[in-house]
Amino acid sequence: MSTSQLSDLISRPSLHRRPIFRQCHPTSVFLTPPKKNKTKTLKSQKKFKIYQSLVDKQSPLKNPTVDMNKLVEFLYEDLPHLFDDQGINRMAYDDYVKFRDPITKHDSIDGYLFNIAMLNQLFRPNFQLHWAKQTGPYEITTRWTMVMKFVLLPWKPELVFTGTSVMGVNPKTNKFNSHVDYWDSIRNNDYFSLEGLVEVIKQLRIYKTPDLETPSYQILRRTAAYEVRKYDPFIVVETEGDNLAGNRGFNDVAGYIFGKNATTEKIPMTTPVFTQAFDAENSKVSIQIVLPSDKSLSSLPAPSKEGISLRKTEGGIAAAIKFSGKPTDDVVREKEKQLRSSLIRDGLKPRSDCMLARYNDPGRTWKFIMRNEVLIWLEDFKLD
Repeated sequence: MSTSQLSDLISRPSLHRRPIFRQCHPTSVFLTPPKKNKTKTLKSQKKFKIYQSLVDKQSPLKNPTVDMNKLVEFLYEDLPHLFDDQGINRMAYDDYVKFRDPITKHDSIDGYLFNIAMLNQLFRPNFQLHWAKQTGPYEITTRWTMVMKFVLLPWKPELVFTGTSVMGVNPKTNKFNSHVDYWDSIRNNDYFSLEGLVEVIKQLRIYKTPDLETPSYQILRRTAAYEVRKYDPFIVVETEGDNLAGNRGFNDVAGYIFGKNATTEKIPMTTPVFTQAFDAENSKVSIQIVLPSDKSLSSLPAPSKEGISLRKTEGGIAAAIKFSGKPTDDVVREKEKQLRSSLIRDGLKPRSDCMLARYNDPGRTWKFIMRNEVLIWLEDFKLD
């Protein structure tokens, strides 16, 4: 998954939700509390000490002035270490801190760090910080994505959560004293949220994704109805198709990667197979196979069959809805209608074209675990 910078997507977050609690993670399991990590990076602790000494010098008053800009800069450096060996810097938090998310709560920095260690063992989380900014006199809001793989289940389902965290600052200590999470995928973010628990359970279902290379993308937002992804550029080999759920032309593009090209080169298989309708009427449809990311247009052999072409897509922002079962034309059109309606309802700007992504061999995969997606490219998306 790409971790490309999102500076072009940053805008001010909505300020209509303001509890003063937080916890950044979606589940909690009883484990033996881990020992304190005595190998935490001294460099990170030193930086926070320097920050505090600078703040103390800013004012002769008993309660020093809080430099919120410095705290924002600190979060950009510290939060990406949430689940790595370095870890976050506990010196930046009061001992008594209120952490909350929809299904977890802790009232101390020790409890919060224990929960992070537990999540690391069970889910191998990948935490991505999109932005952090001051949103109140003693308040900073961050936007993030967390992707977790539940390693205890045989199919190792991938759980995705996106949202914002509101972090309160204690002006007497210049440290964080509250932290509350809001998930984009639920409405009731209060603790304890049954809706939040259902959201976790729902993501444990089985989808079979082949162990093949896929186009690289970063999940920016996950709602109850769809994901918003930022795709890196990728190259496809394509030919004319008949309709979104059709297979006409597949053997021709598959033949290209199996060696039916100008140099008889065999190219590794990837997933998914895309079918793209370029307009709302389906008057022009192409079926596409994504080529490996280490290939370029100049390094690929020319197609040897008429009607086959290579094309580089520039990537961009797309919304995706996932579903299982056989993707018939009626099913695909209904999913497209649902997705487009949800995007317009949420104030986004979907383009008129759409794509079907099929990840599985229908002859070798049970219908109920098939992974299919309908994607629609978006215009003027802002990650607020």
